[in-house]
Amino acid sequence: MKEQLTVSLLQTELAWEEPSANFGYLDRMLQRLQPGQTNLLILPEMFTTGFSMNAPCLAEPTKGRAYQWMAEKAAHLQAVVTGSIIAEVNGQYYNRLLWVRPDGTFSHYDKRHLFTLAGEEKVYQPGQTHLLTELKGWTIMPLICYDLRFPVWSRNTMGYDLLIYVANWPSKRRNAWKSLLVARAIENQAYTIGVNRVGEDGNGFPHAGDTSILDYAGDPLLQAADVESVFTVSLDPEKQDEFRRKLRFLDDRDTFELR
Repeated sequence: MKEQLTVSLLQTELAWEEPSANFGYLDRMLQRLQPGQTNLLILPEMFTTGFSMNAPCLAEPTKGRAYQWMAEKAAHLQAVVTGSIIAEVNGQYYNRLLWVRPDGTFSHYDKRHLFTLAGEEKVYQPGQTHLLTELKGWTIMPLICYDLRFPVWSRNTMGYDLLIYVANWPSKRRNAWKSLLVARAIENQAYTIGVNRVGEDGNGFPHAGDTSILDYAGDPLLQAADVESVFTVSLDPEKQDEFRRKLRFLDDRDTFELR
């Protein structure tokens, strides 16, 4: 049975290709979050480095420094911690989201849609499978940034309750970010979260944040300004379940196969 789920979203600047600086800065930001205050902490895409193509110099093993830091935070907060990093596996690189639980166990998701405008597909390997994970009775599907533009990959054919995107989405396309988050929430009748960064990256691209939580009807529960902060919101499962019972649009969705 689903319980109320409390989520915390960290919107921050990221030091370009400087993991140590980012760990230190995130440590200070997270001092305001107390143990037991949240069930899930969500960090941006590539939160240790910014959205970099310099994988040969920045990649780490899946259970490397970033995992260790996330595991420490998860244990301290007694909450799941998630966000993506640059991971290296057998000489290949992945934009890999880690889902780290308080007991140190973890799952991962590799970004499916690689951002060709930045040459991401030339550096990283694409993921092939979704991650569906459970927390407090909720079925949750986390995705990464550019995945937001592809509704088939995001489609709620597997019965999830919460859809998450972690991102480094630039300001120049902020209208697309905000509009597509609303669309994904409406079409999937699911709470939808987008966590983005703020500040300018090493390529000179500014980011406006716009970290958001939409409910199952696409209505905003949180729309953050261009500020650094940790936002905490509780999600009500009963309201979503009632909405889906009354408006059974998911029953009429198309069937399809991905190739």
